Amino acid sequence: MSLIADVRVASRGLNLQLTVADGETVAILGPNGAGKSTLLAVLAGLLRPDGGSATLGDTVLFDHTSWRPPYDRGVSLLAQEPLLFPHLSVLDNVAFGPRSQGAGRAASRTEAMRWLREVEAEDFAHRRPAELSGGQAQRVAVARALATHPRLLLLDEPMAALDIAVTPAMRRTLRRVLTGRSAIIVTHNVLDALMLADRTIIVETGGVVEAGPTRDVLERPRSAFGAGLAGLNLLTGTSVEGGLVTAEGLRVSALADQPLGVGLEAAAVFSPRAVSVFVDEPSGSPRNVVPVVVSDLDQRGELVSVRAEHLSADITAAAAADLDLIPGMRVFFVVKSTEVTLYPR
Repeated sequence: MSLIADVRVASRGLNLQLTVADGETVAILGPNGAGKSTLLAVLAGLLRPDGGSATLGDTVLFDHTSWRPPYDRGVSLLAQEPLLFPHLSVLDNVAFGPRSQGAGRAASRTEAMRWLREVEAEDFAHRRPAELSGGQAQRVAVARALATHPRLLLLDEPMAALDIAVTPAMRRTLRRVLTGRSAIIVTHNVLDALMLADRTIIVETGGVVEAGPTRDVLERPRSAFGAGLAGLNLLTGTSVEGGLVTAEGLRVSALADQPLGVGLEAAAVFSPRAVSVFVDEPSGSPRNVVPVVVSDLDQRGELVSVRAEHLSADITAAAAADLDLIPGMRVFFVVKSTEVTLYPR
């Protein structure tokens, strides 16, 4: 059941368009405050937009003349917290949806048990929510959301509140139950997007800055946030012969997978591990030399991440000590052109 939405919420700075094809899972990523949860609230009917429209199949969720209430949308929202009814058993929590849709008690419980088995939670069907672990409660919440047979499932950071030890199992469960289902998942986790989503949208300041197949977005980012998620350095500018020139006038030599015309908006990406750090400007063979000011140092295992605004270099701790690096220090990031990938932006 495809979704076509144009959502505008002036008070939250949200103004974006998106589509979800029948059976497609779309991941939405972006910094805090970008409007991700606001979008889900609008689609679920919990927040009235200021403008735009949304249709789910033949159903108008809202437009300039109408607004369909949450219970009549065919949309289920799975929040960060399970939000189970504390006075009901697990079985009756999941059966609540079918009961509210008019099914009898026995039929609702049968349906609930089917979904509990689907998320591997049938063993604690007769417990109360207070007797569940965080991972168990979230499994029940997934079953409860699916028991109403939603045409669109919305997931807002569904693993944010889970212990790291149970997150992989929940991710596997979601991967199984989302197959062939129309869904939108808001997440900060790249692995969630890679494992669960067919397509990824990156939202910044209330608008879409990147969209495409998940691997394409993460392997060829076109925004600073996308590059940060992918663990890559990104430089943008105008394509020239053999590379690009940034708005600041820096020329970057790079290799393009396919011929790229001159004068186009382009992006160049490279791994922090491909970057060498010099205190003095190096000379010699052709390579990219970028003057930067160190903003932060962060040790990650055997490597030290040297950050300079939106760029970073991963070097050994011994190298960082030899260079005597400190924040505020002017250095040079150096990377071979063969380590830089160029593509249209």
